[in-house]
Amino acid sequence: MAKKKGKGKRKGKGGKVRVDLRRNKQTRARDQNVTHEMLNDEVAAEDASSSERLSGKGSLTRRRTVVGIDDTGDQLLRSVDSEGCLSGRVTSFVGLNCNVRADDGREFECTIRGMLRTLARDSRNVVVTGDRVLIRPEGDEHQSVIERVEPRHGVLSRNSQGREHIIVSNIDQLLIVASVADPEFKPNLIDRYLVMAERHDVKAVICINKIDLVDDTSLQQWAALYARLGYPVVLTSIADGRGVDVLKHHLANRQTAVSGQSGVGKSSILNAVDQDLNLQTMDVSDATSKGQHTTRRARLLPLNGGGWVVDTPGIRQFELWDIGLEEVDGYFIEFRPFISYCRFADCSHIHESDCGVKNALNANLIAQCRYESYLRIRDEDIFVWKNPARGQS
Repeated sequence: MAKKKGKGKRKGKGGKVRVDLRRNKQTRARDQNVTHEMLNDEVAAEDASSSERLSGKGSLTRRRTVVGIDDTGDQLLRSVDSEGCLSGRVTSFVGLNCNVRADDGREFECTIRGMLRTLARDSRNVVVTGDRVLIRPEGDEHQSVIERVEPRHGVLSRNSQGREHIIVSNIDQLLIVASVADPEFKPNLIDRYLVMAERHDVKAVICINKIDLVDDTSLQQWAALYARLGYPVVLTSIADGRGVDVLKHHLANRQTAVSGQSGVGKSSILNAVDQDLNLQTMDVSDATSKGQHTTRRARLLPLNGGGWVVDTPGIRQFELWDIGLEEVDGYFIEFRPFISYCRFADCSHIHESDCGVKNALNANLIAQCRYESYLRIRDEDIFVWKNPARGQS
């Protein structure tokens, strides 16, 4: 899979790399308060126009050599003297600072070494919640500097204005939270999350919340559909406690990102699972019937029963990242047994004859709603911006 090249020259895996550094002093291109607000409000930054310029580019005047590339080639690692450093994990990212919990249990407020900022390639931030990092305590006992970010695995990410927005890293499970009403149930959004989970080899669990608001057989039909595909489905109600114990079982001793549409009750569910979390909650807006952003940034939180959860900001759209048109079918797991029966190796499963997937659809072996989700995802142009040739059939 082709990777986007960034600034700087590479000399092979593990070789030396030249990266640009910025001047420490330069004139700002716009008002400082606007940038500060964007850096401290992840939701506002997501909603900003792609043409809005948040900071001046600044002149590039010098270069420095760093070494080391991980196995995927996605991330560069600084060569750091580890003496005096501590290993830890980023629990939240606020503006230009991170909160890090060291392996010995101590909490630190960390800045990011300027060198690391030059290593950001495809992602918006060089440090994200969930990252394993190497920090060097400096000054006050609770102050530190992040010297290095370790290679990531198991990420939750999406396309944000043509760049990868990694929401959280180093997870082994994704809890997809939807609601049956207030806001309305959106199976297409669930399907997008499932594609992302399959893409990153992360276990997916589906939680359908607010079941006390409806008495509808269609709810059981949706639950049965995803359960037949092999995805665990938990039906919950915070009002009467249904499903909470089952959800606790799925979260115990796992590294779980909790994500879904704004207003579906992610924070309320986590409060029910572990009352010590005491997360802020907010009702759905009466004017728009849409969820309001309560969680402003992803936070890594320990559970009393073991494991960690990441409470992530609610989203209103989830654009997939780094998936080619020819790959989408492979991430719909019920398509996989039938793809080999297609007449054409590059079958799109849309207009071709002798298509194994369409034959399975006609035989009711693939659900019509899931096939329609597949078509909607293929119709998006987000898959071709990175490499236009990939969109050609």
